Amino acid sequence: MSASATAQNNDISPSFDDLQDFESASRGFIDAVKPCIIKNADGRTVWNNDEYDFLRGECPPTVNAKLWRHGQLCAKQGLFEITDGIYQIRGVDISNMTIVEGQTGIIVIDPLVSIECAEVALALYRKHRGDREVTAIVYSHSHLDHFGGAQGVFRESTDPKIPIIAPEGFMEEVTSENIYAGPSMRRRAAYMYGINLPRASDGQVGVGIGMATSTGTNSLIPPNVLVKHTGEEHIVDGVKIVFQMVSGTEAPSEFNFFFPQHRTLYIAECAGHCLHNIITLRGALVRDAKAWSSCLDESVQLFGRDSDVLCSGHTWPTWGSKKIVEFVSEQRDLYAYLHDQTVRLMNLGMTGIEIAETLTLPPSLQSKWHTQGFYGSISHNVKGIYERYMTWFDGNPAHLWQHPPTQEGQRYVACMGGVHQVIKMAKRYAEDGDLRFAATLLDHAVRAAPDDTQAKSALADVYEKLGQGAENSTWRNFYLVGAQNLRRGVDSSTITAPPTINPALSLAQLFGAVSVMVDGPRAAAAAESFDIDIHVLDEQRRWRLTLTNGALTYRSLAAKENWPDAAGLSFETSKSGLLEALRGSTSSIYREAQGNTGLWQKLLALTTLSAELEPKQQEASRL
Repeated sequence: MSASATAQNNDISPSFDDLQDFESASRGFIDAVKPCIIKNADGRTVWNNDEYDFLRGECPPTVNAKLWRHGQLCAKQGLFEITDGIYQIRGVDISNMTIVEGQTGIIVIDPLVSIECAEVALALYRKHRGDREVTAIVYSHSHLDHFGGAQGVFRESTDPKIPIIAPEGFMEEVTSENIYAGPSMRRRAAYMYGINLPRASDGQVGVGIGMATSTGTNSLIPPNVLVKHTGEEHIVDGVKIVFQMVSGTEAPSEFNFFFPQHRTLYIAECAGHCLHNIITLRGALVRDAKAWSSCLDESVQLFGRDSDVLCSGHTWPTWGSKKIVEFVSEQRDLYAYLHDQTVRLMNLGMTGIEIAETLTLPPSLQSKWHTQGFYGSISHNVKGIYERYMTWFDGNPAHLWQHPPTQEGQRYVACMGGVHQVIKMAKRYAEDGDLRFAATLLDHAVRAAPDDTQAKSALADVYEKLGQGAENSTWRNFYLVGAQNLRRGVDSSTITAPPTINPALSLAQLFGAVSVMVDGPRAAAAAESFDIDIHVLDEQRRWRLTLTNGALTYRSLAAKENWPDAAGLSFETSKSGLLEALRGSTSSIYREAQGNTGLWQKLLALTTLSAELEPKQQEASRL
């Protein structure tokens, strides 16, 4: 998304003379973590906000000016008083930890990504507000950066006897997210978040909703209180909380909530100081922009005029009822406009790519800082909305059966007279400012001749220029990681191993995860076909796994029921015993097994299961 080469650059940009965000991001500041470098038990650095000190200087030509400003704001870290009795720790992870003081202790909201970061955040609060006991935890939604550090709040206990509050469906979404596509998503995330880029003016300068994700130990303390309905009220440690269900917006399981005694609205991740993602570059199901907008409209009606403070899981708060109503209403209109105009133009016959090149926001939204595309972009969000309704296909028959990139690249290069002629043409387009088409040409050259150093170097140069001009942090990171890989080779840390089995999965999710690890062509070629019956004692269900035609299917019965026909192998075990069996330790299941025990080994041999389960405390990082 080059500043000089996209239709998405606003004709009416927000004013750099508007310093309200800097005032808001600093308001209530009490103290900072010094130094803001957090290490794990082995001494490895899992968070380093001090790496972003370079952002205090003037914007260099290697960074989009608006993105530089946004990075300056997101990099502010420390303990802040939001209002009387409510505090927030920002800048010690990608997300914020919010603390509400109750009658006997504190309510911790969204305890960050990592245990180590959560411990540091809570210690900073206690340094200034006293060693108050945690009396409740609230997870606003089912994304890792809002629950992964929970064990850092309760290091001494994995089962605290306090309310752990979450929206209905929380555990199902936490344990199911990324089961099937996890490795691919994590590989993409390395690009999206610029994990291996240097923190510098020619490298990673943030990720739009924060600076980076911490790399410490993840955890999950399951909730014991589930909120199911909008308007549901709970009294927690003397503090009244009114909930609004917003599941299916930014997360599949999510709620906003209001503190009447503090006149404070916590809006989870439904509204922030940038355009969010309707579809993420790392991969995920397309979010419902229309529902998102409708929920924000409901937030205004339910809480807007009764709120003096609005805060969220990312970026900084907004104060004043009038400003809150304006802010949330504009965020509402942002998602409504993107959705409705995409659908309107789609119904007029335009494709997603064409709409993305055409659609711009109204001047009233273009001119606001909080609608800028620092995380989501108009371009990729429009394409996501189009995909939600119309799939990947744009209706052009020529696009039904295109060659894969390598084969297509070879043909394009041949038509244009060889690799070096393509490089020459691409450089001419780059010199004329058309970096986008230069990248397209050079990508064909690299696909056709992957060992040609001149082609790779030329494409890396173009990617760097595109990244340096990008307003969107995730586009910048993608471009710069692409350039880095062309120059140095692909970093092995971005090649993700096959998924491991998460002990928190339900049995259906567990067998679903195994099914996508089966090497179908090999199983089909070997004409493998068999049934395995498993009686899981602690869940009182009988499961049948069937391998036929290279596909593993699964179904269940209640424990008292039986299948009409016998399986090739039958055994009973606990869920933990089944997990052990999936990683190859079969001694416990074979004692009571009936039939051909070799079938289990055949199943394992046909999968790409990891040899070992990771420690349970690392569960959430695999989701």
